[in-house]
Amino acid sequence: MSISRREFIESTAAGGLAVGALTAADGSRTGFPTRVLGKTGARVSILAMGGGSRFLMYPDDDQAVAAVKKVLDLGITYIDTADDYSNHLSERRIGMALKGRRKGIFLATKLSNRDGAESFRIVEESLKSLQVDQIDLIHIHSLQTPEDLEKIEAKGGVLEQLMKMRDQKMTRFIGITSHYDPTVLKTALERHDFDCTQMALNGALVGMEGSRMVPNPAMQTSFQTVALPVANRKKMGVIAMKVFAQEALLAGAPPNKLLYYSMSLPVTTAVVGMPKLEHIDENVRLAKAFQPMPKDEMHRLSGMLSKKYKASLDRLYRDHVDA
Repeated sequence: MSISRREFIESTAAGGLAVGALTAADGSRTGFPTRVLGKTGARVSILAMGGGSRFLMYPDDDQAVAAVKKVLDLGITYIDTADDYSNHLSERRIGMALKGRRKGIFLATKLSNRDGAESFRIVEESLKSLQVDQIDLIHIHSLQTPEDLEKIEAKGGVLEQLMKMRDQKMTRFIGITSHYDPTVLKTALERHDFDCTQMALNGALVGMEGSRMVPNPAMQTSFQTVALPVANRKKMGVIAMKVFAQEALLAGAPPNKLLYYSMSLPVTTAVVGMPKLEHIDENVRLAKAFQPMPKDEMHRLSGMLSKKYKASLDRLYRDHVDA
């Protein structure tokens, strides 16, 4: 599925797709494109560093910290992590890298548990690991099924506790992520006024609606066609993830096409795992050269990728946990 030029212009405006140059802490211009993160009003780089399994491939703390510092030096200002990325290890490494460099960095983490009574303790551990008094954004991590949403929404549950944390200035904003079921995320976004949302958005996940090849009926739709329009309508900041599908799509299209497809959607930033320093250099180079992909090219790319990969990715994301 592709979008018209008019729809693209309207949706990108809603999604904060105005691009500008970022001013570095020392006052120099990094030349890095930025967008506004929806109704949060925060301006962040269009490329974000992911702190999940790819980041955890750095073999020790020193190398991981050096990678984050390199990212910051090159102008990336959005850092993504989670409490269950190796039991706060990702957060601890990022906290070491951000020490003394917090200003101007948008820091997002995720709360994975579904026990409201445990939420404050876990977020306090995240604050300690990150060495900060306040996190910019805390997502409810990896929304799965309608039953999972019911747990999140329950009285005294995780969502209610996060709202209390926002009131207590432990976090500035609240979001929710999903790579599993677009319809459940759509429901969550319609019911609640989240500040942000993070979802799986790549060309391979579009198409094949109604196909019997898809083992999980919930995934016959896509986040792009079902959940993304709701987020845009409600002016939420949208973060794209699974851009390369953990390298699964690199055999089907070059990195620049995959990255530019996701960045050309009405999103604010794309989170990418970068397990080697050369990956950082290359992804930064691509982000700085970004130009929106023409709609006919997006249509051709998504058609080709979805035909080849969608069924296998739906199976992967059914049970996938990036921890």
